[in-house]
Amino acid sequence: MTRSVRVLAGLIIIAMMMMATGCTKLQARDQLNKGVQSYKNARYEEAISHFKRAVELDPKLLNARLYLATAYAQQYIPGADTEDNNRMANSAIEEYKNVLQSDPNNVGSVKGIAYLYLQMKKFDLAKEYYKKAAQIDPKDPETYYSVAVIDWTEAYQPRMGERAKLGLKPTDPLKDKKVCETLKTNNSAAVEDGIDMLNQALKIRPDYDDAMAYMNLLYRERADFNCDSDESKADLKTADEWVDKTMATKKAKAEKAGQGGIVVDPNAK
Repeated sequence: MTRSVRVLAGLIIIAMMMMATGCTKLQARDQLNKGVQSYKNARYEEAISHFKRAVELDPKLLNARLYLATAYAQQYIPGADTEDNNRMANSAIEEYKNVLQSDPNNVGSVKGIAYLYLQMKKFDLAKEYYKKAAQIDPKDPETYYSVAVIDWTEAYQPRMGERAKLGLKPTDPLKDKKVCETLKTNNSAAVEDGIDMLNQALKIRPDYDDAMAYMNLLYRERADFNCDSDESKADLKTADEWVDKTMATKKAKAEKAGQGGIVVDPNAK
């Protein structure tokens, strides 16, 4: 075989390989499109099958992995602690992590993981991923808010447990010094972190009324472990101020939304 013939044969083989690769990628995109249609029609098992096939055909097709993760997440039922249900959540997390291997700054995947861990009540992992999302996109107030909600949840549950043991009503101040000290030791870091997260959220979105509402709750947490002291009274005052701000903001939003509605002429018959 002459050199020119060998070169030509080599080029033909390369061309055939490229055609095969191109054909495989087209098949992967076809599976992706079919999966999207199934997903839109709420046929999630069917969608998962298409997305899995798309990933098999083209492992670098990140949209297929994202849709596959989202389809798994859609099948997950928060609060249902069963093997099959947890498998759906873990499969979604695994696919989101596969996306992050190729695209570490894919904030949608990071938030997807954080949300699933939150629903699974794996709070430390949820906070870890929400804070990663904040590093990637520091201008998203909802990420900071999500961390604060977890902080409050972690502080609230043990506090209410201790109050129940003492037989206290919701409005009764906590005065047991030993209990206060235990709660302060265990909860102060979460409470301070939550307040800091909400301050950052409100800097970005000053009319974020949900963040204001949780600011009220976190100051009430701090008031309790400050044990009916002057600091506690100051925290309760601040909490009440945040209630007022929340209500005023909600009212302003409602009035603004009403301005865009249909105005009825009171004289019309």
